[in-house]
Amino acid sequence: MTGPVPRLPDFRLEVHFTRWEFTAKYHLTASDAQTMTTTELLVLGTEEDRAAFAELPLGYIETWGTPRLRAAIASTYSTCSAEDVLVFAGGDEAIYWTMQLFAGPGDHVVVVVPTYQSLESVPLAAGSEVTGVLLDEHDGWRLDLDAMRAALRPSTRLVAVNFPNNPTGAIPDLNTWYALVELCEERGIRLLSDEVYRGVELDPDCTLPQAADLSATAMSLNVMSKSYGLPGLRVGWLACRDHVVLETLERHKHYTTICNAGPSELLASIALRATPHIHARNRAIIAENLPRFDAFFARHAELFDWARPDGGCVAFPRYRGKEGVEELCRRLVEREGVLLLPASVYASQVATVSTDRFRIGLGRRDPGPALEAFDRFLRTGR
Repeated sequence: MTGPVPRLPDFRLEVHFTRWEFTAKYHLTASDAQTMTTTELLVLGTEEDRAAFAELPLGYIETWGTPRLRAAIASTYSTCSAEDVLVFAGGDEAIYWTMQLFAGPGDHVVVVVPTYQSLESVPLAAGSEVTGVLLDEHDGWRLDLDAMRAALRPSTRLVAVNFPNNPTGAIPDLNTWYALVELCEERGIRLLSDEVYRGVELDPDCTLPQAADLSATAMSLNVMSKSYGLPGLRVGWLACRDHVVLETLERHKHYTTICNAGPSELLASIALRATPHIHARNRAIIAENLPRFDAFFARHAELFDWARPDGGCVAFPRYRGKEGVEELCRRLVEREGVLLLPASVYASQVATVSTDRFRIGLGRRDPGPALEAFDRFLRTGR
């Protein structure tokens, strides 16, 4: 008799959110940009879009994603076409299958750390060996290409990166990014690039080219949730010019979601055609919020080490209070209803992440009341 299939560990972020996300008064750790209503999104479309949405049959759609959506996704790439796109139910479904299918028992995976948990937990559960390459927190969370090169082995099959990074907001410089893509190609290693925060960089000139545009074997992951601020659509995708990759993933998708919801895909196609407008809107919200966060952390400089992120809408400041960041986050949400994500959520099985940091969200409108409650908590003895 065979043994049980290895179980995935608890997804720490989602366990934390299950307890607090919809009960806390202030969601100050949100990872997505400010969302919009269905009506606001439909306004960005054409009359034909609105008529199509109203008359849309609620039946099954293509497992690959509708032609309309795949074409809209492809329009955000410089090299990839609609045939190079496979649509998923959010980003996690793509991660789940990619990390299992392209690295298994006996294979080796390298991931940047800190990162989104499933990028390391899924390959570990699939039997892969996983090495973490720490971003350098003492140098602006810089990616050390020499450390990445040293981590590679003859058995390395996959390198998984996440830029702009969650939770730090770090972005490598362009030369490092090109060198990483080239390194993976030279070694015959697939690069999985989680690009869900691309488009809301503080400086648009820092926006990285997408991995799938640079390399025929690289895989670019994206989703409507983060930089677009539309997580309720539950639409993600993988772009890759190697169609064997996409065909393999499509056949395994039959076991999970089969296909997405038609209304979600139509709405996502409208949003994607309005990418410049939506990204500019969300960058403006972040830019308006940042001085408030700067001022808050300046008022409490003895307690926090704060640095603006390079991109995305989250940051990872350090807390230097004597009770520690876990206790800070617990007391803050219980007393004032302000939700943050403590460092334990970003603990890694393959590298040591600082235990004195927390994730804070910068992309929602009007963080003032949450910051006032946070300030009150700190001033009244915490």
